[in-house]
Amino acid sequence: MYARVLVPLDGSATARLALDHASHLSGMSGATIVLLNIIEEMRHSNGFERPMVYIQEVRPRFLAAGQALLDEAAAELRQRGVPVETVLLESKGDRVSELIAKQAEASQCDLVVLGTHGRRGVDRLLLGSDAEQVARIAPVPVMLVRQKQANPPSSATAAT
Repeated sequence: MYARVLVPLDGSATARLALDHASHLSGMSGATIVLLNIIEEMRHSNGFERPMVYIQEVRPRFLAAGQALLDEAAAELRQRGVPVETVLLESKGDRVSELIAKQAEASQCDLVVLGTHGRRGVDRLLLGSDAEQVARIAPVPVMLVRQKQANPPSSATAAT
């Protein structure tokens, strides 16, 4: 079925849900899970740090936080007997969705399991959808996982 499954992690509840799904898939198929964390440097900088402060203090902190996220998830998977690898990337201005698609190919994964918030309408337009973009450009199948809605629309409402 699947031999290598890429799971991008960002610390969100939906990423956690995707990890749980991937772990279940691995249990059925024996797949190796490749955990990916992409650091978006601009989210960790206000642009006013001196270069030495950024290099010596800011960057090491966000890299350590990203690695800690990967290490924690990997340790949990290993306790369940799931083979796991970790990859930490810096975006360097590249779009996260493109980096995920490239990593799927580089790691020779045959599935991407990705958490999504399932935004619609204006929220989706304003915030974009990395998950949707990954589904469009990934070289392998993509499973999008989202949390269950508290009050899902009824079938009569959904049809209108």
